[in-house]
Amino acid sequence: MSPAKVPLILSPTPLHRLDRMSEELGLDLWIKRDDLTGFAFGGNKGRKLEYLMADVLDQDADVVVSCGSTQSNFIRQLGAACSRFHKVCAAATMALPYEDIPPPADAVKAEGGNVILDRLLGIDLRVHPNGTWEELYELAEELAREYEASGKRVYRIPIGGSSPLGAYAFYQAAIEVEKQAPAFDQIVFASSSGSTHTGLAYRHFGSATEVIGIACDPEPEIAEDFARLAGGVDDLAGQGVRLAAKDFHLDFRFVGAGYGVPSEAGEAAIRRLAQAEGIFLDPIYSGKAFAGLIQLAEEKRVGGRVLFWHTGGTPALFA
Repeated sequence: MSPAKVPLILSPTPLHRLDRMSEELGLDLWIKRDDLTGFAFGGNKGRKLEYLMADVLDQDADVVVSCGSTQSNFIRQLGAACSRFHKVCAAATMALPYEDIPPPADAVKAEGGNVILDRLLGIDLRVHPNGTWEELYELAEELAREYEASGKRVYRIPIGGSSPLGAYAFYQAAIEVEKQAPAFDQIVFASSSGSTHTGLAYRHFGSATEVIGIACDPEPEIAEDFARLAGGVDDLAGQGVRLAAKDFHLDFRFVGAGYGVPSEAGEAAIRRLAQAEGIFLDPIYSGKAFAGLIQLAEEKRVGGRVLFWHTGGTPALFA
């Protein structure tokens, strides 16, 4: 039996050819427009939240707690979903969480963009000084316990909604594309916390379609997390695909100075697609991913019929 879901997004999202970029790159290039999901300024996170919020309702939680960067696209859409179902949304955030080395302090603004939308939604947004991811996770757990101490039932969601339910949503998204168009030779997209990558790789494992994630996190071991998510999808889908870390194709060359830090290549890719096709990318995820696609095309590493998955995130352009 498939997991329960609630309706949040407008689906299927559009899929169409990029005529000018196809000519420029020598590809038959298409784009999946998850920037047009129609929920809370769009973005791929709405797909995950359809399943996650169904579980929140099933658990009869009062408060949903998560964490992320201050400009998190997921927190913005989580807050909107919580508003829809009359739940409190609380999030521990840092402007630029990091793994080992602190990023440039002025890489992204802590105001504007998603923060404006978070405040309109009434999210309990706790903004902390920059620190490591582990410190951020601990702060989120402290926030959850604070609400529990006041007698509230708390539902914890990992960063980016990257749980087995979130990955299952993108397994279903891959099936959505199959109903819209013939198979692609490659699918290229921004890969970060893992549920998008896991779901797409899960559906296409063993097929002729190559799934290429352009990493936005400088953590080579992150594929181990993806494999664990895939194990959860096995349970939800009732299958035994059993993906391992080696089954995830990640290209780390386009991360730039670190997670959440815009890159020169990403900024150039944003301008190029805007001026060629009138489509806006974001500086944290899809801009870097499109920069990766351009480079892969120049290297003849991708060819034929290629799909670029636009994951959204455009409010970050205003930060």
